[in-house]
Formats: sequence, structure tokens, C-alpha cells
Amino acid sequence: MRFLTWLKPTWYSLHIGNYFWSIQYMLRLAKENPDSDFFLFLANMHGFTQVHDPKAMKSNSYTILKTYLACGADPERFVMYNPADIPWHAQLNRVLSCITHMWFMERMHSYKEAVDKWNSKEIMVWTFCYPILMAADILLYDADFVPCGKDQKQHVEFARDIAEKFNNKFGETFKVPEPIMDANNSLILWLDGRKMSKSYNNGIWLLDDTETVLKKVKRIPTWSQTVEESKNPDECNIYNLCKLFLTPEEDSALRARYLAGWLSYKDAKDYLYEKLMAFLNPIQEKYREIPDQEISDMLAKSKNIVSEISEKKIKQVYEKVWFSL
Repeated sequence: MRFLTWLKPTWYSLHIGNYFWSIQYMLRLAKENPDSDFFLFLANMHGFTQVHDPKAMKSNSYTILKTYLACGADPERFVMYNPADIPWHAQLNRVLSCITHMWFMERMHSYKEAVDKWNSKEIMVWTFCYPILMAADILLYDADFVPCGKDQKQHVEFARDIAEKFNNKFGETFKVPEPIMDANNSLILWLDGRKMSKSYNNGIWLLDDTETVLKKVKRIPTWSQTVEESKNPDECNIYNLCKLFLTPEEDSALRARYLAGWLSYKDAKDYLYEKLMAFLNPIQEKYREIPDQEISDMLAKSKNIVSEISEKKIKQVYEKVWFSL
């Protein structure tokens, strides 16, 4: 079996939501499926719609890969690669674009969100085409499962639809991938009540220093109960963030303190800060130990692996559509 997912290098760091939604989930899947392949690609061709600074794009890309390694990803198990190094991604994107209707793309969440935020003159063409390239990124490698978040599930479903459409028209070519999500992790909310997101810049980043983390924790809004009053932990975002880092025993103890009363929000924030730093410090220490050259070498090795797989697939496609005469 092959699992395939991605991270988009549009920010200088990853946030704790990325860890629990993506990194931790992939690490667990790798442990549970020791004989399977795990592919992770940098969605930098997608990120180019937002980041037009080459230095930032490279820096962000290296940061993502270093962070994945610092969180425990084994480069011998995870094939981490740069699709921009592989010409077949753009070529398959071209083929799939030719069999995709405008009305279908207008239904995509990414396009609708862009229309809601900006007028049409401010939207990049590639924002509209984004899901087609994502489908090419997935279908080139015969992925069985695509771990994703709720906001990306529609793009994986489009990849399924376009694969079936191609197969029906030109003959069996693409494996139809299955989107999977971690049922144990719901959306992680932050200060403004929205999901923790790079787009909103409203999260705690895995590389935030201690002072920055403390300031962000102190800003978490709270209710107006007095210290002695009982509090519902499920309605408190301090608790909802804190429980991500707790053992079952620690979780039960903290819930009991909320319900019993005499727990101040200051004490709850201090406890959250303590747990956050205990989680972040080991990751940051490992991150600082990884040189850029190690990332460059890893990308070069991975390029050889994925180039062979993707070239074989694009040749199949070209033969089916008669691009190869």
C-alpha cells in the first residue's frame, strides 16, 4: 500500500495543528503499516500562488522538512520530495485540465473561498486550477490512501472523480485513491474561534520561542466566572488546547479541577504553557541539529525514486491519449 500527503510551504513554520492533523497521524500510520510506502511532497507549486519570494519559498520548504524529521519522521520510511523537480506533475496537470469542465471547478471550496475574500481581478488563475494539479500530484504515484484534513477532502474526492473519468474514457490507468482522516482529532481552534491556520496567522508555531508562546497563551480569552466557581472544561479553549498534550490520567485530573472550582484561568494558562514548552523544546532542539545539506541530500535521493515512478505513469497516460505517436 502507498500513503501520500503534502504540506504547503507558505509560512516560515508549521503550527501545532499541523502536528496533530498531519505529522502525528502520518507517524502513527507508518508505525501501524510497516510494509507500506509513505510519500510526502512539498506543495510548493501550489504555494507559488501566495509566495512570490524565492528565498522565502526555499527557506519555508527546508523548514517543513526539517520539522518533519525533528518530530520523528524516518527518512528511510518517508519519501520526501519536491514535485517542481519532476516535470511529469505539470504534464499530467495539462492532460487532466483538458478533460475537466469549468462548472465542476467552480464548485471547489478553494475557489469559492477566494471569491468570498477578493474580487475576480485579485484572484490568481492558479487558485481556480489548484485542484487539478493536486489531482495530478496524487494520481502520478498510484496512492492507495491520502491522509488529509476536512478542508482538503474535496480535492482528494476530485482526484477520485477525474481518475474514474479518465479510466472510463481511455482505459484503466489510474488507481482511485481513498481520502482518510484521523477521527481522533477534531479542528484545533485558536484565539479567534477559527481553526488554527497559517492563512489566519492565529496559532502557536512549532518553532515559536518561549516568550512568544507565553504571550499567545496569556491572550487566550476566558469567561467571566470567579475563581471559586465550577467551570465547564469543554467550553474553555485553554483546556481544549491543553488536553492535546495530556495523558489520560492528567486529562482526568485537570477536568476534575475545572468541575470542582477554585481553578483560576491564570493557573490553567500557566499549566498550558508548561505543557506546550515540554512538547516544543525537544522538537526545536532536534530541528537545530539538522543541517541544510542533509535536506538537500535527502531531496536528491527522493527525486530519483519518484522520478522513476512518475515517468512510468506519464508514459502510460501519453500512450492512452495518443500524445506518444
